Amino acid sequence: MSLLKNFRTPVLAATLFISMALFAGCGGLSDAQIAELDALREEVNSLEAEANTLKDQRAQLESEIQTTNRKLAECNKQKEETKANLQKLPK
Repeated sequence: MSLLKNFRTPVLAATLFISMALFAGCGGLSDAQIAELDALREEVNSLEAEANTLKDQRAQLESEIQTTNRKLAECNKQKEETKANLQKLPK
């Protein structure tokens, strides 16, 4: 029985050591994976910049549309006033 207790501690220590060595070897990223992650980050940054540019362009176009619609409404108003004034003229 004493022999079994003395044998258990070194086996347990060896198992723990081997497990730690395996976990340490599995946790890292390779250079190729890091390069791929960097490339993906760059692509994400590029796409975000493009999305922001497109949002700015959209806001500018919407502003231009609003300006054009205001001008169109003013023209329609003047057109209706002109028609009303023409009808008031003697024939």
